[in-house]
Parts: sequence; structure tokens; C-alpha cells
Amino acid sequence: MKPQHYDAVLLVAGFLVCWQLLYVLVGPDVVSAPIGTLMRAAALLRTEDFWHDAASTGAAFAYACAIGIAGGLVFGLIVGLSRFAAEVADPILSTVYSIPKITLYPIILLIFGLSPAAQIAFGVIHGIFPVAIFTMNAVRNVAPVHRRTAKALRLSPWATITTVLAPAAIPEILSGVRIGIAVTLLGILIGELFASSSGIGYALIRATERHNVVDIFALTLLLFLFAVAINALLHAGERRISHQV
Repeated sequence: MKPQHYDAVLLVAGFLVCWQLLYVLVGPDVVSAPIGTLMRAAALLRTEDFWHDAASTGAAFAYACAIGIAGGLVFGLIVGLSRFAAEVADPILSTVYSIPKITLYPIILLIFGLSPAAQIAFGVIHGIFPVAIFTMNAVRNVAPVHRRTAKALRLSPWATITTVLAPAAIPEILSGVRIGIAVTLLGILIGELFASSSGIGYALIRATERHNVVDIFALTLLLFLFAVAINALLHAGERRISHQV
């Protein structure tokens, strides 16, 4: 076993031990047992209702990621090309990004109503800002020699972006995309918690209303495993692309 795999096993084992101790201390009304949670999670994976909710969340997540990443990349690349525009946009984006997005949810509901579009829009406003900020800063941080070379070769703005700036900035851009995808999932789930008739977030709020502790922990565990898997895939892809650039 490789050292990193050994460390991962120890981490998981330590987490399960702490979880079991917490269960013993506070009781089943607050925390479900690890074994019971794992068994319930496995049972949920065999139910039609869970996969219906998962499909609803997955579709909204996919649309929100596509819109947020594309919008953030385009905005970040365009603004990052102009030093003046970047200096003006940077504090504005940072300020807007720091605002709790939940305060904007009533406005989104007024615009889109109780529909999947509302969850998608809420996911987009979570994910687009880190992608835009990282992309803009990545373009700004490209070594000046690259810009001067593109200017000397009389490259068009599009050619400069695709052949010079994007390859040089790709590692930082990928970091922004990874963070954007993570917070997009958070936005989708929060949206489903407050106003939805399907989705994993909706299933969580139903379990909370029934005080079904086992279901709450089982659904949370499945979401955690999904988020870990997505992050691991993105991190592996980021390292691979960075090494090829």
C-alpha cells in the first residue's frame, strides 16, 4: 500500500471512531450510528425516489456548472486583458462575492418562480464569481513577456487569448473552476432546501421535518462522497492538464 493510501485509511478510520464516540455520547436522537448510516445509505441507493431526487439535483447541477463556468471564463478573460478594467472589476467582484447569496434568493424566486430554473440560477450565482475572479487574476498575472511576444507577432486578441494567455494561465484558471464547481453544488442544494419539490436538498428538508436522523446523516454522507469524488476527479484532471501545458 502506498503511503498516501495508508494515510487515507487512517483518516477514514479515525473519522469513523470519532463518529461512533459522538454517537455514544449524544445518543440516536442527535447523531445516527456509523453502521446504521452506512446501511441506510446503501438502502437509499436501491430506491426509486432517491434516484429521482438525484437526477433532479444532477440536472440542475450540470446546467448551473455549464453556465457558471462558461460565463466566468468569458468574463474573466475579457476583463483580464485590460489592466484598467481588471483594476475596476476586481474590488467589485470581490465585494459581490462576499455577500451571502441567500439574501438574493427571494429575488431569484420572484424572477423564476418555484421552478428548476430558480435552483439553476442560484447555483450559477455561486459558481460564476470564483471562476471569473480566478480567470481574471490568472490573465493579469501572466508574465509581461508573453504579452509583448504576442504584440510583436501581431496576433489578434482572440489568437492572443487562445495561444498565449490561456495556456500560461491555465493552472490558476483550473483552480477557479474546481472551486466554482464545489460552490455551485452548494448553491443548488441550498436552493432545493428552501423552495423545491424534488432533489437531494428537498429530501434532506423532508427528513429534517420528520426528525429522521438516520436519513439526514445517510443523505449527507452520500452528498459528501459525491463531492469528494467530483473534487478528486477535478484535482486529478487539473494536475494532468497542468503537466501537459
